[in-house]
Amino acid sequence: MSQSLTEIAQILKDSDKKVQLIYAFNGTGKTRLSKEFKELIVPKIIEVNNEEQVELARKKILYYNAFTEDLFYWDNDLEGDTEPKLKIQPNTYTHWLIALLSDLGEDGNIIKHFQRYTNDKLTPRFNEEYITKKDGRDITVKAFSEVTFSLERGNNDHLGNLKISKGEESNFIWSVFYTLLDQVISVLNVAELTDRVTDEFNQLEYIFIDDPVSSLDENHLIQLAVNLGCLIKSSESNIKFIISTHNPLFYNVLYNEIKAKSGYILSRLDDGKFELETKYGDSNQSFSYHLHIKNLIDQATKDNSVQRYHFALLRNLYEKTANFLGYNRWSDLLPGDKKAYANRIMNFYPHNTLSNEEMAEPTTPEKAMVKLLLDNLNQYGYWQQEEQNG
Repeated sequence: MSQSLTEIAQILKDSDKKVQLIYAFNGTGKTRLSKEFKELIVPKIIEVNNEEQVELARKKILYYNAFTEDLFYWDNDLEGDTEPKLKIQPNTYTHWLIALLSDLGEDGNIIKHFQRYTNDKLTPRFNEEYITKKDGRDITVKAFSEVTFSLERGNNDHLGNLKISKGEESNFIWSVFYTLLDQVISVLNVAELTDRVTDEFNQLEYIFIDDPVSSLDENHLIQLAVNLGCLIKSSESNIKFIISTHNPLFYNVLYNEIKAKSGYILSRLDDGKFELETKYGDSNQSFSYHLHIKNLIDQATKDNSVQRYHFALLRNLYEKTANFLGYNRWSDLLPGDKKAYANRIMNFYPHNTLSNEEMAEPTTPEKAMVKLLLDNLNQYGYWQQEEQNG
């Protein structure tokens, strides 16, 4: 049954499950779903009209998504080119988050988590300053507002300030959130309110995580999924977790780590609405990632509804198939007499972003090519074997 993202967010909110795990392809709407869910907890009308209610409502949910990363930005020191800094966008959320982590002395743990996924010599250094924070009253708190990075030599010396890569930046921002999450679970596991080191988490009800650190290699991604799963399992409070991802490996590891009984697939339909389908077993046992893609494309060819994104799915399917069968290149699977043309459109549509090249929909010959390329994969016996096992 097709639904809006708001309706799906309401389903997630109404669930009594401690952990809800969602799989969806990139571009389906995972980040928008996390925003819709936040809107159910913290409606914009409250944000505008009542600051005290904002504070209470905001403390009901912690979320990590693409917008979380946007709260961090670079000052590249264009004049001197020697002091690049990662700065933190000031708003009520970051004031609360950074002041809290600073107050709890968690900068050391942020560094530890960051180096676990990057390089044990790559070291963040936090500045500290006093900021004014509105919390029903004006108070001044100690916090850090910018971070510099350097490579340590091991002799109390370091190689100046560096601008880290985008992947390393994502790792750092996740490490900040993960450190907070670790602290949240630890604090709320203390049953007596008066025994907790802070009362900042007492109203917390939900944690929504959308695609943490997609830039990690497989080994570190597995490690992250295991660490996150262990952290979730250690939670003894009533907090509910919602985690969405486009990565089948991350989904599988986390699914098995938390011993889930079921998960969801989020799909976007042709009418612009969405479907949240319950699946039992991890992706290897239930929705079979590659078979799910195959069925989506097959249905589109039958309905004559092939769109640009189906070429991206088809290329993804060829890449997975080539990897499974041991081919060096996915293009090795293309039919010989159509190879040049097929290769061109398979590369063109997924990567075409120039506005003057945009097309409303693929041409009739290009749609026919999608069916031909999908049928071409049927010569590989593992399709039939997988379908029989599925």
